[in-house]
Amino acid sequence: MENILFLAFTEADGTLHKAALEVLGAVKELGGTLTVGLAGAQVQPAADTLANCGAVKFLAVAGPEFSQPRYATDAAAAEAICRAAGSAIVIVPSNSRSSRVMPGVAHRLGGQIDTHITCVAVDGTLNATRWYYRQRMEAVVERVKRPWILLLESGCHAAYDGAAGSATVEALAVPPSDAYQRTQVTGIRAPKSDQQTIRPDAKLLFVAGAGWTKKQGDGQIHGPEAEQLILGFLGKAGASLGGSKSLVDQSGEGEPILGFMTHLNQIGQTGATPRHPKGLATCCHGEEPHVVGWRFVNERRAVNLDPNCGWARGKADVLYVADAFEVMRKVNALLAEKAGSAKA
Repeated sequence: MENILFLAFTEADGTLHKAALEVLGAVKELGGTLTVGLAGAQVQPAADTLANCGAVKFLAVAGPEFSQPRYATDAAAAEAICRAAGSAIVIVPSNSRSSRVMPGVAHRLGGQIDTHITCVAVDGTLNATRWYYRQRMEAVVERVKRPWILLLESGCHAAYDGAAGSATVEALAVPPSDAYQRTQVTGIRAPKSDQQTIRPDAKLLFVAGAGWTKKQGDGQIHGPEAEQLILGFLGKAGASLGGSKSLVDQSGEGEPILGFMTHLNQIGQTGATPRHPKGLATCCHGEEPHVVGWRFVNERRAVNLDPNCGWARGKADVLYVADAFEVMRKVNALLAEKAGSAKA
């Protein structure tokens, strides 16, 4: 097996995100000589966490100027680490920071890059698996070009959980540049934690369909109550929110909408494909394009009044033929009762 560089950007406190540990877990199974490269404001906590991962050396670019996710500094740090390591294969956790910078680094190194990788394996030579056409086609890729940079997705492998220790880190110098100061992060504007609806690490994915905004049994639309029930459940269960395409598109069609639902919540062929242990779909019919987004959800359940909806045709593990409003009222009441008992 060729030499491998595991390259990751550290968090603000110098540690590594769980997604990075998942990628390292996949890298360790490949064999070959492993080098760890770290970049960030501080790197020693992350290096100590990986001290017993079997790496022959730890390379790092650290300093206050590398704390911000900025192209100029990130590209310079990643390039310096890749050149110092001299590895033929560079495997990086896929996130917004690495996806923005690593294609440029591949160009600087005269190498090749592939993104959205879900699996790496060795079968005589290294090959990488990824999805195309919104997760409808799977391909196995091999390349001769080196260095070959691979951005590996999260949720595809068990995280590395080796014992921590004390790692010796070789610090690399990156020449200063005026370009480093052209972009500054002046602050972060984010919703309160109880308003955040997209939670990648949540154990449960709750998906709302267009049925929430349609006329109910009494012939009326109950939009405010739908919002109250859904947000109440998200807050009590700590679930992540998804939406069907038909629901998120309603905002541009003059139809009743859920005020907190955006296209960022869309799950399906033209949306996201999240990875949660469990999923619960409500008021959506389980159409094929929508179900594509559930490909990586392990346990799938649905609530729908129609016993012949798409979820009933082998797409859901369990289908509850019931009114979603009634179900969620009861579920929220039970969750509130459980929370009250816990406090007592």
